[in-house]
Amino acid sequence: MNKACDVLVVGAGPVGLTLANLLGQQGVDVLVVEREHELIDYPRAVGIDDEALRAMQTAGLVDEVLPHTIPDQKIYMINGDGAILSEVNPTTREFGWPRRNGFVQPLVDRVLLAGLDRFPSAAVRFGAEVVDLTEEADGVVAALANGETVRARYVVAAEGGSSPTRKRLGISFEGETRPTDGIVIDVANDPIGTPHAVFGGDPARSYASIALPHGIRRWEFTLFEDEGEADVEDDAFVFGLLAPHVPDPSKLDIIRRRVYRHHARIAGRFRHGRIFLAGDAAHVMPVVGGQGWNSGIRDAFNLGWKLAAVVKGLSADGLLDTYETERLGHVTQMVAVSLRMAKEMTDHDPEKAAERDRIAAARTPEEREAQKRQAFKPQPRFDRGVVVHTPLPVSKSLPARDVPRLAGTIFPQPRATDADGAEMLLDDATGQGWRILAWNNDPTAFLSAERRAALDRLGARLVQVVPTAQLPWARERAAAGVTVVGDLGGGPSLQAWFDARPVGAVILRPDHVIAAECLTQELDEVVARVLEAACAV
Repeated sequence: MNKACDVLVVGAGPVGLTLANLLGQQGVDVLVVEREHELIDYPRAVGIDDEALRAMQTAGLVDEVLPHTIPDQKIYMINGDGAILSEVNPTTREFGWPRRNGFVQPLVDRVLLAGLDRFPSAAVRFGAEVVDLTEEADGVVAALANGETVRARYVVAAEGGSSPTRKRLGISFEGETRPTDGIVIDVANDPIGTPHAVFGGDPARSYASIALPHGIRRWEFTLFEDEGEADVEDDAFVFGLLAPHVPDPSKLDIIRRRVYRHHARIAGRFRHGRIFLAGDAAHVMPVVGGQGWNSGIRDAFNLGWKLAAVVKGLSADGLLDTYETERLGHVTQMVAVSLRMAKEMTDHDPEKAAERDRIAAARTPEEREAQKRQAFKPQPRFDRGVVVHTPLPVSKSLPARDVPRLAGTIFPQPRATDADGAEMLLDDATGQGWRILAWNNDPTAFLSAERRAALDRLGARLVQVVPTAQLPWARERAAAGVTVVGDLGGGPSLQAWFDARPVGAVILRPDHVIAAECLTQELDEVVARVLEAACAV
């Protein structure tokens, strides 16, 4: 036996590297193995969303990621004549970051790789191919192509859509693959120079033209069934594709060109004993929706804190079953949305394209506004898993209104202050991990000694939220172990969130999902139910 670790991650792509950073933060002994000898540099994702940026913030890497992004990047969906069918331009900062951002994935992957240098418990080995996995009662033995073995308590396969691990385990990968491929062309010294992205639903040949950071422009074109790799290597063919877009294609500084295939598939299972699938190994989707990369980051964010809790003995192994329970539904929705968008924008039937154009022209202003703010993108919402659904409280101190319960959704991240009044994003003010936020109350006044001890074991943070005007008073009188946070009021704020809800306390998981919400007097009982759902020991 050559090596032992807590978690073995197969694949040094963005999902595997993000997961390793999150585990490294928790002191988990994690090893990433990658069969290639360096990071993959060919063109892949071009969009990073607000949820993923918040995950980067949690991992302590967002400041290094941001220089490789274009915040608030608009998308124009146009037809073959250039008429705008719809515009996507969400300007919300609900989770603290722009909802849509262009980015250069290889550069962000390098940030994720360099981030592992911060943690003595994290390591990466390139040129290490896993050729077999053998599950045992208390671990998994991975055989490498060079004859070495690695023994891990858990294995996460994040080695892409062709995942040898998934195939080796006999896990299905149901869905569809389009009969035609696409070509990606990345160009330096952007010859267009505009900041937005354009998706062209041209029945003659669909395409995308996307501005990327650092003066890079990406084009994507649909290839027809009689076109393939040989054509892509032919300059005349490529210049012909680009001729309608630039005055002189021969003068372009082409960085790379590559053929890719459109898939929409989901694995039958995300867990097999002590082995998990994540990212493209678990699900793939068309690129039009821009959610493949982001969905993989959600996998890592959901699985990371759970693996750390189990490995560190804070939760029982049953917690890991909630990974598939929580992720499968949202992934299924996202694949469906991406597939629908791909079919709408890449259909080469002139009659179907004309019908699409007629439907777009008939949209009401309200429908256009919904499209603009990206209302078609489903937000994660967990009905089962590490979530406790509490009934609406009955109290004459609350107005009677039909308010949806938010347990299982992501808690917003407005700007707030720390106890000294320094303004920052909420997660930075409270600190990461499990958190209990109580409005204008000391949460310790509502928790039993037993519950306090259990929360301490999890490293949970108890947060008292007060208007900034009360900061000096609250700071001086804060109970031991309580973090005081100042609410800035106005617009999106914590006070506005609690104002709209019939609750005075909220319990947040390490991935910022609301585990439960309740009146402060119910806090002790609800915390007990959350701890049970989290398989806390």
